[in-house]
Amino acid sequence: MGGGMGRGMGMMFDGGGGNNVQHELYLRLGSSQGPASGKAKADHFMPPAANLGKSVALTAPARSEPATEPELLPEKPKGRLLIFWGCGEHAPKGQPVVIDFAKVAAGQMPAGMPGSAVIRDWGPNAANSKTFARWPSEDHKFVKPDSSLIGAHRVVSTYAPEIDFTLAKDFMAPLTARTATLPSGASRVSWTAVPGATAWLAFLTGGKMGPGGQMGDMVMWTSSADRQFGGGLADWISPDQAASLVKTGTLMAPSATSCVVPAEVTAASPDFRMGTLTAFGPQESFAYPPRPADPKVAWHPEWTARIRHRSTTSWMQAQGMDMGSAMGAQQPQGNSGCKPKRGLGGMLGGVLSGGDGC
Repeated sequence: MGGGMGRGMGMMFDGGGGNNVQHELYLRLGSSQGPASGKAKADHFMPPAANLGKSVALTAPARSEPATEPELLPEKPKGRLLIFWGCGEHAPKGQPVVIDFAKVAAGQMPAGMPGSAVIRDWGPNAANSKTFARWPSEDHKFVKPDSSLIGAHRVVSTYAPEIDFTLAKDFMAPLTARTATLPSGASRVSWTAVPGATAWLAFLTGGKMGPGGQMGDMVMWTSSADRQFGGGLADWISPDQAASLVKTGTLMAPSATSCVVPAEVTAASPDFRMGTLTAFGPQESFAYPPRPADPKVAWHPEWTARIRHRSTTSWMQAQGMDMGSAMGAQQPQGNSGCKPKRGLGGMLGGVLSGGDGC
């Protein structure tokens, strides 16, 4: 399930939540070559079990002009952002990091700001490819709940060698997250294991309303023990990278089945809390010609392909109500075509827009 917190909340309110399971598939093809003749064209031929017809057509995203925004009168920023991290019944000393928007606007940055050291591995995109195309496109085709990825795949285009591979791994199983309030006020999030999970990450945003119904404090929390937010954690992470991030405490181990959100997070966001849980999954990789067994032998592949998977679910707590949502998905690595902003601006932009700071 792509799209971040905003997408998960949207599914809840438009009837897509509950125990509905959604599969999503993102295809991206990039090449250092231009089309042999005419316009760039690419088709991904699917196995019959995908239920997408004979093939899907990849299209190049339109290069849109920068949007012109109306000039607004400056307004002094209001409110605060409270940042917590790590699983535990109580937040340790030094938390939360408090970002006062008015002070930030005046150039006063708080000490101990969480950041993102996890590299975003987008693979092919419009920026690093001479010719790039993606799917879903404008063909109005979408993956169905009973679609399967297993079987032979073939990619034919006017600007890259023909690519063919056979997938043995299907969509990951859906997740179901359950929450329970502990006597201390902390909230335990628990889930059942899913086959193929390589690591887990939980994330929560919440808030406290201010006077007149305006937003007061905003709250962010992540299960990351080393205060890692955003960056590559919003993407599809390879099993090797997941194993490395488990060692540093950035991600929870694949054997994890629960995490406690500190009581201080609950107390700081009494009006609503929206959480997501992600299981990062396996990867299948292909290349032609295959990589030589001897690392000293030069390797010049004509094409490479990799398929990454993840499964995501979300839940909401508001005014004493718990609303769970099981939205399972597993897909090849996707890309929105934007360049994510780094640092505080990108992180805050992601929180306010429900995205990843693009």
